[in-house]
Amino acid sequence: MNAHAIIAGVGMTDFGKFPDRGLKSLAGEAIRGALADAGLRPDEVQAAYMGNAAASLITGQAMIAGQVILRSVGIGRIPVVNVENACATSATAFQQAERMIACGQYEVVLAAGFEKLFHKDKARTFSVFMGAIDVEAIPEFLASLNKNKKPETEGAAAGDKRSVFMDIYAAAARRHMQLYGTTARHFAMVSAKNSYHGSLNPHAQYREVLGVDEVLAAPPVAPPLTLPMCAPIGDGAAAVVLVSEKKARAMGLKQGVRVRSSVLASGWDGSGSETESVVEYAARKAYEAAAVTPRDINVAEVHDATAPAEILCYEALGMAKKGEGARLVEDGTTRLGGRIPVNTSGGLLRKGHPVGATGAAQIFELCEQLRGRAGARQVEGARLGLAENGGGFIGSDAAAVVVTVLEKTG
Repeated sequence: MNAHAIIAGVGMTDFGKFPDRGLKSLAGEAIRGALADAGLRPDEVQAAYMGNAAASLITGQAMIAGQVILRSVGIGRIPVVNVENACATSATAFQQAERMIACGQYEVVLAAGFEKLFHKDKARTFSVFMGAIDVEAIPEFLASLNKNKKPETEGAAAGDKRSVFMDIYAAAARRHMQLYGTTARHFAMVSAKNSYHGSLNPHAQYREVLGVDEVLAAPPVAPPLTLPMCAPIGDGAAAVVLVSEKKARAMGLKQGVRVRSSVLASGWDGSGSETESVVEYAARKAYEAAAVTPRDINVAEVHDATAPAEILCYEALGMAKKGEGARLVEDGTTRLGGRIPVNTSGGLLRKGHPVGATGAAQIFELCEQLRGRAGARQVEGARLGLAENGGGFIGSDAAAVVVTVLEKTG
């Protein structure tokens, strides 16, 4: 039988705009919370995987961010691996930490993600996202992305006054609409659903409930996207403490969460076209390793950097057939009370998207659900959860994707 890592504790800050807090303050809060949740001392951590994507541009902490943060919470000497993988940064840190536990290298490992994205110079923030594509091919990339646009109706060019990824997602949304008849109203339904979920999450950046018509009437970003269809930037941190099964038994852990599988994959030439996408590939591998199917999943957190991305995820993760993802939000399947609630945290759209913290925050939410601690947004009887976190863009697909399947223990 393959060894599995157990999640012993999780911690998370609120997500939002925190101009007076630095990375040490944010990450320290999440790490201390995760250790307290696990009932472990800082000196029991044997290794740490520390995820951050933007500090070099936003705060100037270009290197050793993990060591700086850990020293501030009393952790030193241990191996520290600083991880960057675009929006999949802390999901990658988690996956690597889980693998080190599973292969028997360590008994207790910390995985954390932390980010500050707000900056008085918005161009500095947008440059973070431009750095998540091939910078040597930016002119060709932008020319390709903008060639079919109507400048008089679509505003600034990609990457000028908004994240280039909004234009990437907008192009994917228009393609889905053309191929399958999906409408802007379907995308607005996703935003409205996630606003309701986010209203129940005390950590969410935005907690007001929006109606479908409000979403459609909001300021346009990149057609068909309106502002509430796009994830906001934010500051925040999340952390996860993983232990071996042996350590979990020694701790007498009664409310742990087992990692059934966690798969990290990269885009390749041809992915994202008519062949298998990187999300489809990673999901297939994760389901196989966990010995489950999409129908077995009770709750999911997916990378809804935009509302259309959630619908695309339904299809890539096998929750719906290709072209039929919109039906899941239309009929309430993915809303609280539905067959498989998705983004009960509010998702990136409402919880916020501090890039380096997003993946770990997804794990936090699933652990809250599987341990029955999600309060008003609790999914009754949840035993299996799935997280999908993607990052960067290369060729015609995401550069990095992590798909994780978690199981309630006990």
